[in-house]
Amino acid sequence: MRNLQLLRATRHQIDPAAAAAPEAPQCFCLGAEPGTVVVGSQRGLVELGPTAHTVTREVSLIAEGFMPEDGSGCIVGLEDLPEQECVCVATAAGDILLCNLNTKEVECVGSVDSGLSTMSWSPDQELVLLVTGQQTLIMMTRDFEPITEKQIHQDDFGEEKFVALGWGKKETQFHGSEGKQAAHRKQMEVPPASAWDNGRPRVTWRGDGQFVAVSAVCPETGARKIRVWNRELVLQSTSEAISGLEQALAWKPSGSLIASTQEKPNRHDVVFLEKNGLLHGEFTLPFQKGHVKVNELLWNADSTILAMWLEDLKKDENCDPNSYVQLWTTGNYHWYLKQSLHFGNLEKNQLVSLLWDPVIPYRLHILCQGWHYLSYDWHWTTNHGLGESSQHVANVAVIDGDKVLVTAFQHAVVPPPMCTYQIQFTHAVNQIAFHTDPKHSGDMAILDADNRISVYRYGQSTVKDSTIRLGGVGGNGFKAAVETPYLDKIYRVDLGSIANEVMNPLGLRFLTWLPDNSFLVVGQDQHAAQSVLHHLTAAPHVTGADEQRLDLRLSVSVNGEVISLCCSPVTKTVALQLADGQILKYLWEASTPVLEPWQSSGGSAIQFLHPCVQISLTRISGEEVILGLTDRCRFFINDIEVASNIISFATYSEFLLVTTSSHTCQCFCLKDVTVKALQTGLSSAAVPNDEALRNVERGSRIVTVVPQDTKVVLQMPRGNLETVHHRALVLAQIRKWLNRLMFREAFQCMRKLRINLNLLYDHNPKVFLENVETFIKQIDSVNYINLFFTELKEEDFTKSMYPSLNGSSNAQPQQHPDQKKVNVVCDVMRNAMERIDPQKYCLSILTAHVKKSPPELETALQKVHDLRENTALDVTAVSAEEALKYLLFLVDVNELYDYSLGTYDFDLVIMVAEKSQKDPKEYLPFLNTLRKMETNYQRYTIDRHLKRYTKALGHLSKCGPEHFSELLNLVKDQNQYYEALKLYPPNSQEYKDISDAYGDHLNQKQLYEQAALIFARAGLFAKALDSFLNSGSWQQALCMASRLGYTEDKLSSLARSMAGKLVEQRKHAEAAILLEQYTQDYEEAVLLLLEGALWEEALRLIHKYGRLDVLETNFKPAIQEAQKSQLMFLDSQKKAFLHHKCRLQVVRELKEKASESLQDYEMPNCPELDLISETSSVVTASDMNSKYSHSNSRISARSSKNRRKAERKRYSLKEGSPFEDIALLEALGENIRAVETVKGDIHILLKQLVLFGYDEQAGELQRVLEEVLHLMEISLPEIWSPELQQSSLNLVLGPNSTANSIMAAYQQKRMVAAPVVQDPELLIPPKLNKNLQWKLHLLQ
Repeated sequence: MRNLQLLRATRHQIDPAAAAAPEAPQCFCLGAEPGTVVVGSQRGLVELGPTAHTVTREVSLIAEGFMPEDGSGCIVGLEDLPEQECVCVATAAGDILLCNLNTKEVECVGSVDSGLSTMSWSPDQELVLLVTGQQTLIMMTRDFEPITEKQIHQDDFGEEKFVALGWGKKETQFHGSEGKQAAHRKQMEVPPASAWDNGRPRVTWRGDGQFVAVSAVCPETGARKIRVWNRELVLQSTSEAISGLEQALAWKPSGSLIASTQEKPNRHDVVFLEKNGLLHGEFTLPFQKGHVKVNELLWNADSTILAMWLEDLKKDENCDPNSYVQLWTTGNYHWYLKQSLHFGNLEKNQLVSLLWDPVIPYRLHILCQGWHYLSYDWHWTTNHGLGESSQHVANVAVIDGDKVLVTAFQHAVVPPPMCTYQIQFTHAVNQIAFHTDPKHSGDMAILDADNRISVYRYGQSTVKDSTIRLGGVGGNGFKAAVETPYLDKIYRVDLGSIANEVMNPLGLRFLTWLPDNSFLVVGQDQHAAQSVLHHLTAAPHVTGADEQRLDLRLSVSVNGEVISLCCSPVTKTVALQLADGQILKYLWEASTPVLEPWQSSGGSAIQFLHPCVQISLTRISGEEVILGLTDRCRFFINDIEVASNIISFATYSEFLLVTTSSHTCQCFCLKDVTVKALQTGLSSAAVPNDEALRNVERGSRIVTVVPQDTKVVLQMPRGNLETVHHRALVLAQIRKWLNRLMFREAFQCMRKLRINLNLLYDHNPKVFLENVETFIKQIDSVNYINLFFTELKEEDFTKSMYPSLNGSSNAQPQQHPDQKKVNVVCDVMRNAMERIDPQKYCLSILTAHVKKSPPELETALQKVHDLRENTALDVTAVSAEEALKYLLFLVDVNELYDYSLGTYDFDLVIMVAEKSQKDPKEYLPFLNTLRKMETNYQRYTIDRHLKRYTKALGHLSKCGPEHFSELLNLVKDQNQYYEALKLYPPNSQEYKDISDAYGDHLNQKQLYEQAALIFARAGLFAKALDSFLNSGSWQQALCMASRLGYTEDKLSSLARSMAGKLVEQRKHAEAAILLEQYTQDYEEAVLLLLEGALWEEALRLIHKYGRLDVLETNFKPAIQEAQKSQLMFLDSQKKAFLHHKCRLQVVRELKEKASESLQDYEMPNCPELDLISETSSVVTASDMNSKYSHSNSRISARSSKNRRKAERKRYSLKEGSPFEDIALLEALGENIRAVETVKGDIHILLKQLVLFGYDEQAGELQRVLEEVLHLMEISLPEIWSPELQQSSLNLVLGPNSTANSIMAAYQQKRMVAAPVVQDPELLIPPKLNKNLQWKLHLLQ
């Protein structure tokens, strides 16, 4: 879908009088210096400079005696050899010369007596092939040492001769459309070559220089044959006999095909041959047979363009023939004539030769007889409609010779080479310009090779245009729905008749149709290397004339060569790019149009760092910028390079779309974005979100974006089209439709392109709920509304699936934040449908009920039942049968059967059951049994069948006392005690029975206190007493005993038994209260208090009852015994503490040594460390001195018992165990906590000792405790060092660790100080409570 556009044209006119060789040129080649050309004439060589119009260097071959003075000499080969700094010349006389243009020395390196007809160098300039006058081939090295010599005409086929496999005879083989008679047809003799064929052999090399093809006239038949030779001149293959084969020959550089021409009985073709000599494809030239001859065929360097030099065959001896150069390209197996250069019939304009540039693939060099040299630079462009508002904006026009193929992508995507319609012209077309007025963006201005502009418009004309023929959308009796344009005017472009002086094909380029119906074209200054901008306006209309005239409004000389021009249909700005990358702005709307430099918002002039072949204007964040793409995929915004991997780009509305060399198509919104953000988004390192990026086929290019739609048309390298709906464009279009309340268009697009329908609501919940009726009326389809319901989900899709919409949409907070989204939408839409037409939307209303959470199936079933009852319905309304069938589609039939049973409506149950796969023998007896039951018992039975036990209890409780035992059994079976208690008053017998059962149930679960409360509430005090006793609630037990009227003896006995249990639980104070208050045994109570070390309470009772003798007999011995016991405890704790501390120091020293030796051995520069996963067996510092393995890692966790055993074994104090240091830390912590615990007890004991005069014992106890506490306090920093505490914050192992964090810890040697632990609290020192004042100052 691309055309060739002329980027720049360079023309050098050489004054023959300035050269020493004024005769006509014969051939030329490209010089070593860029832009220089070496021309060979009858007298010698002339070098033309890159910019000057004069000769820079020359060498005369007549003076050296290598060419005759009479001008009859002929150069048959010319090649510049940069490495040898000379030009190689081959003359027809047989001399091979090396000419140094600097020193003007000429050296003859060889001579052939029979003369030479051709010299051809290999592409790598390592070999040269000479064709002699005796029809022999001589292959030589670059130093002109002969390799071999062979005759051109060989009888043998060559090394690649086909092998006959003997698969049947010629007569028995299939001959296709030619029929069986083809087997018996004699091979026709090949006629001799055309009369105009000069008979010279033609030579062409394959692009890699491995093979060379030679076309020569066979002396026996007079016809041409093509032979393929390798570098050693070994014949590879000979072409099949081809009738009418002509002299032109060109091997495609990519190596696949050899191009030549063939004159057939009724047409003139370009044919392609494979290396094996067989024909492989062809295309027909747009000339009648015998009208033209093809002098040369040339492929460009990347094999994409085939150039053809043609001449008219002479009809009149007095008139010179016309010359043409045509450029052909192929796509989708069709050959397009893209450009046609007409050189006229003047002798000085006749072509001498043409060459493609070997370095710049799209540069063509042409030399004419009149000593003027032309250079053309081409590039690919897509001609498509501009703007967004017109209905013809997505038209794309393709040049194909004298036809323009137009595809209207808004109407249909027609794959090339087909089209929507084609426009026929009398001359070949060279340029197409679409109107830049957005309202008429489908109108076209077409410039042909005759310098005429044909204007085609849409609209006013009702007469069918004869030049337009429908393509892929019409014919076969079908009426085409596509509108076609009509020919409005034809303008003749006349800019001073410069063609009379020198023929300059394609003198005008960059045809642009401005919004005011004037035209811009760029021409070339005749005398300087700069462009001229011509502004053309239509002359007054001449009635009856076939052609109208364009007047020149203004010509502006540009200081440089214009290489691209574009006009924005939105802002009407015209921008020009010069060859040096500078950007100019043409102010065409001014009274006197002027050119001025394009400036950025900062006021600096914009200049691309590299010339761009495609430019475009757009707005980014409100500022108009110029986009540029070079032929090397570098993408510029103003003068900033934002990417270097862009294959193509297109702008549409506020979007920029690009395809990249990494096979992706990216879309960016330009509304609120910076160039820096675009640069980041386009960089390969950035990962755009799913909406902005999608994968495409390798080499895809953007053809056009269809406006008011979501289609992006891409063309693949082989020529076929693909249409994608880019997610970003789709969502943007849906957003616009929803903002305009165009729900139908949005819904259809979302359904077709699989966009989640939740977006209809999530885009703007408030607007959707306010316009629900509009939504329903626009959709107007029960199926579509049902589809919307079924896709509804609770999540907000503007935050999850389509997050980019959230920032740019009018997202509102939910209208009902306390309710679920699905329920809100279902309720609002159901109410709206019931208001509009409940009969029409019956199925949708059912869907709304079913979709709610929880589903309202009973309501839906009731509506179905109502439909069945209501017989006076409209004929078009949904029947109950249909509604039920639809409901069964949404809900499982067994679930629906259960719900229908739950309505207690047997008609409905049978209606559902009939639609299910259930056997009537199963459900009919069951339903008949239910019908016979009393109503409440019937409903109980149904609810129990459906396992709705709460409802079942409610119905059964209404059935009378005779069914109470059944109710109690159900309560016990289903643990429905709490619900059952609600059904009866608290003073009823049923309430007591249920409570009794409930209490027993709680006792079985060992919830004694809760069971006792239930018993007590129901008045079952005896059971309550037992349960309170089991739970240890002695106060409540005494209350129950009181309610039961216990005697004093019985109460005393109860108190003694309870006191015994409390003593077992170490609750001496509570036991003493029972004995004192309920048994009056205060002596036993005092003894219990002394046993529990409750000294002050014991003293209170002793003095209350005046038993001072007990002080001597029991109290004083008890406190003395307690003092000794505490001293022994403190001594044992001190010894254990010191032992563990010393052992910990030893263990740490051993591990530190082992760790250092291990790190010295394997830690430095170990790249494999990053590869260790967090589940790997990492050797830790704790393993290094251990003779044990991690035994706990092998313990099977088959039972909780095993797990508990493993927990106990994890940290062992056994010397040498893996976690000995952790076990020591744990033990030291326990020592400190144990001493901290006894401080309060010792404080009370010290007071009693002092009270009774045991100062010495009290002082000793206080001193010992103080020493122990001081020892522990000063040891804390040593045991729990700051490094150890820090490592507890930065855990090495554990659920949040990673392989990298573990290895980082190793490398920082933290593992030495911080052992691997799963209990980080062990690494934190225990706290010492210094606020507790336990010491007595009087003892100090």
